[in-house]
Amino acid sequence: MPTPAYDIVIRGGTLATATDVFKADLGIRAGRIAAIGLDLPTGTQEIDAKGKLVLPGGVDTHCHIEQLSGSGLMSADNFETATRSAAFGGTTSVISFAAQHRGANLASVVEDYAALAKKGAIIDYAFHLMVANPDEQTVTQDLPALIRAGHRSVKVFMTYDAVQVDDGQLLDVLMAARSAGALVCVHAENHGLLKWMGERLMKRGYTAPKYHSVSHPQAAEVEAFHRLIAFSELLDQPICIFHVSTAEGARVIREARGRGVKIYAETCPHYLLMTAAELDKPGIEGAKWICSPPQRGSNDQEALWQALALGDLQILSSDHAPYRFDETGKLKYGPNPGFKQIANGMPGLEMRLPVLFDAMVSKGRLGLKKFVELTSTAPAQIYDLPGKGSLAIGMDADIAIWDADRKVALADNLHDNTGYNPFAGRTITGWPETVLRRGEVVVTQGALKAQPGSGRLMLREAGEATRPTGMLSPEFDPARNFGAKLY
Repeated sequence: MPTPAYDIVIRGGTLATATDVFKADLGIRAGRIAAIGLDLPTGTQEIDAKGKLVLPGGVDTHCHIEQLSGSGLMSADNFETATRSAAFGGTTSVISFAAQHRGANLASVVEDYAALAKKGAIIDYAFHLMVANPDEQTVTQDLPALIRAGHRSVKVFMTYDAVQVDDGQLLDVLMAARSAGALVCVHAENHGLLKWMGERLMKRGYTAPKYHSVSHPQAAEVEAFHRLIAFSELLDQPICIFHVSTAEGARVIREARGRGVKIYAETCPHYLLMTAAELDKPGIEGAKWICSPPQRGSNDQEALWQALALGDLQILSSDHAPYRFDETGKLKYGPNPGFKQIANGMPGLEMRLPVLFDAMVSKGRLGLKKFVELTSTAPAQIYDLPGKGSLAIGMDADIAIWDADRKVALADNLHDNTGYNPFAGRTITGWPETVLRRGEVVVTQGALKAQPGSGRLMLREAGEATRPTGMLSPEFDPARNFGAKLY
């Protein structure tokens, strides 16, 4: 008998990309998409997708995995449990953080972190280089070398005592990234304002989890956005602003993009689908929903949806930051800690796509093509992930097959190691039932089929998002700064 033309044919499904929705068969050969068409020849394996949606695997570009926090607390997930959870939620690629701390050598951090990922990852992965010790060795030697080796994104914090960079250090990192070709991603909140508000609340006895939201004034986000954008504009260095949470923050980004500043930005499901009221639970229960920035109000939710529709925000990430609700995580400092003693973060890798599908596709907000764009295609393109984020000939066969009509009552039964689901109690419509990574079925019929360590490191070339605009500020333009060469 002749050899089948394809290793797998996904037959009779409705395919969706960021631009089109159409019925077709999809043929896979050697881990890549080899054909899209009608009535494809039989494959060695056939997957019946009639009545199903065939979508690109999700790309989650903001995940804290096997990472030590600035306060010395290890996140609940290692690479095996985090990427297992991601796969069950339809995500096939992640970017996590190789996190430098004070006094650490960045090159050694990346080497050690890569070994953890190689051992445990079930899906494909890349790293953001998180810089918290921007000394001369880091900025002039290690960071440029690691960027040129294929780690094309850098993360910095403008707040938190243990990891923040000051203004001068932030400018140094931006300049190093510009020279080597990387996108700089930033947690942007005003440190002084957060510290002042937190201390004031605690001293007056407002210690319950709900006051965490009060301790992060919206003005802290807005001021930091303005300052960061001013630095980006001065140096002509592209940036990505992480986890935008406020209406005013989205407006600041819109205005800057309107005048040509090269800014990318993301938000997360918990800012679109939750408010600060989640933290107002009996006792210490609200600690489960503490994250930073905090959830805001309904007006902010509407503004963020609008910003996604307009293209001001281009990415929907999870900001997966898992800490168990016990003494190893949220309750490290006792059974009734003040909000400032509670680890910031929630699990999100597994729930990101299902809750967004329910909101965007099942309930009709922005629609299927926009869902694919914001959760797969745009993040893959912005971060230059090779072969990821779309259904096209030659792309990796990273695919999620969805039952768009399946109703699921969410419970505390995720596949990560956190032990709770922040969306538990909701019922959603739409679920990824079969997931393929590079042409291999990794999840089907509720079972994991892939082994730890089968994920691959994605090294990246410098793409469009990393390139300066060429619009020089007066201070950096030799024609207007009396000939000074500052790059």
